[in-house]
Amino acid sequence: MLIKTYASAVHGITAITILIEVHRAEGIGYHLVGLPDSSIKESQQRIISALESIGARWPGKRIVINMAPADIRKEGSAYDLPLAVALLGVQEKFPLEALEGFLIMGELSLDGGLQPVRGILPIAVQARKEGFKSLIVPAANAEEAAVVKGLKVYAMKHLREVVGFFDGSYSVDPVETDIQKLFRQQYKGYEADFSDVKGQEYVKRALEVAAAGSHNVLMIGPPGSGKTMLAQRLPSILPPLTMEEALETTKIHSVAGKMGSGISLITLRPFRAPHHTISDVALVGGGSYPQPGEISLAHNGVLFLDELPEFKRTVLEVLRQPLEDRVIRISRTRFSVEYPAGFMLVAAMNPCPCGYFNHPTKPCTCKTGAVQKYLSRISGPLLDRIDLHIEVIPVSFEQMAHIPVAESSNRVRERVIRARMIQEQRFKQLPGVFCNAQMNTRLLKKYIRLDDSCRHILKQAMERLGLTARAYDRILKVSRTIADLDASPEIRVSDVAEAVNYRSLDREIWGG
Repeated sequence: MLIKTYASAVHGITAITILIEVHRAEGIGYHLVGLPDSSIKESQQRIISALESIGARWPGKRIVINMAPADIRKEGSAYDLPLAVALLGVQEKFPLEALEGFLIMGELSLDGGLQPVRGILPIAVQARKEGFKSLIVPAANAEEAAVVKGLKVYAMKHLREVVGFFDGSYSVDPVETDIQKLFRQQYKGYEADFSDVKGQEYVKRALEVAAAGSHNVLMIGPPGSGKTMLAQRLPSILPPLTMEEALETTKIHSVAGKMGSGISLITLRPFRAPHHTISDVALVGGGSYPQPGEISLAHNGVLFLDELPEFKRTVLEVLRQPLEDRVIRISRTRFSVEYPAGFMLVAAMNPCPCGYFNHPTKPCTCKTGAVQKYLSRISGPLLDRIDLHIEVIPVSFEQMAHIPVAESSNRVRERVIRARMIQEQRFKQLPGVFCNAQMNTRLLKKYIRLDDSCRHILKQAMERLGLTARAYDRILKVSRTIADLDASPEIRVSDVAEAVNYRSLDREIWGG
């Protein structure tokens, strides 16, 4: 006797439908084929115990289970439930036609309870795409799966409920979710606000420019100058996630198992701040069975690297390609996966080992050449890919005591959103391009026009600072963003001058 059930394997942030075929014949034995990993092979013991919990038994015949396509490796415990349902099917515990149109996922406990699994959102998206009408998932995953419209999602807590659902003895309604209402309910806003930061108006302006054009930022300054505090508040001035961005971000966090309890949709832009001891694989993603890294988890949000020179050089160098391509490609012998990497890089660092080079009041105690040696831990090609280099000067007590309440994040975000709307209109005919930071050389030639005065200032800056061609392009992009913040159709001399001023590390003062 042959029975078929359907499950799904997550590949990158997309899913592939897996056909599970169970054949029962005369004889004794159990064979599981189709490139299953050890966790799937171990599922036999979990399934036996779960079946016994509902008064059923493992089929006392020769059982052959095939998981197709056979050339795709399957991993994880999410196949427990579809395997158990198929084994019950070959024992005729319910009508076989009851399984038609269903895709089933779930991990079994020894007592038959269903445990949540990773990657339910991309699985639900693919199930709808391939024409499945219904999806059975653990109750903890139901809200996440129900975000996908056009698919009936049934939440189950126990294997007994699944069997009763198919034999007609148990009835349950599909989970329904109003995605717009869910988006509004789960959006809680940001606790951190720009109004918490006293002074630092120059840095705030630079971060506003960065947010408006999605530019990468490096802040350099002594300890206690407010670099981390400012970086943590950057997401509060970014435009809210669109529904499309929220779903894409949720996919990544779902695959990585980072959704958190009670969260079915990511509604705030991610802010990832890995420690400087992180490995290159943990940052970029990968492993024997590839998973998204911090770069992909920061997609549509901010990746904050504090104490940038303290990161291993190999870790920093893996940033170069995703900063340009906005995608991570991980290749293995038998397969390759892609993860989105459209993030804003925000980094912070001290200017020297002691931290007080160029401090207005405290002397630097570093030896001659220590500043340049410290800065050289960050390669030139990586610095070229960072659009804004901002020097952060500590605010004195006298200044803090007399500074009135600062401008709130909401007011800054309004200006950022208006600038982004101008950019969206500019690039509306270009799929995948939404902001100035994404312009390539061809788009720079098309959308950026400089008059003679602007070209003269830029030429002087190039010659004086010894800028590379990539740095030249970055200045043009930032100039365009500054003009957009003022709703100016043309780039002005003041825009170019301000953009050049955001290249602190290109100046001779940092030569040590």
